Amino acid sequence: MNQQEFYVVIERDEDGVYIGEVPQLRACYSQGRTIDELMSNMREVIALCLEEEPEVPSQFIGVQRVFV
Repeated sequence: MNQQEFYVVIERDEDGVYIGEVPQLRACYSQGRTIDELMSNMREVIALCLEEEPEVPSQFIGVQRVFV
């Protein structure tokens, strides 16, 4: 099976928990107490998301910073 590359957007909540989301996949997110734990959890959830939806519905382009 060919490996696929996904980008994980990572934020940290007010309790210090890391939250990750893959913009390319619908409802594909997880959390962890450390970055390593988060990334391990993300690999698992990405695999589950791909089982549900094998075709990636969108292409991740990038992140832009905006000041308002």
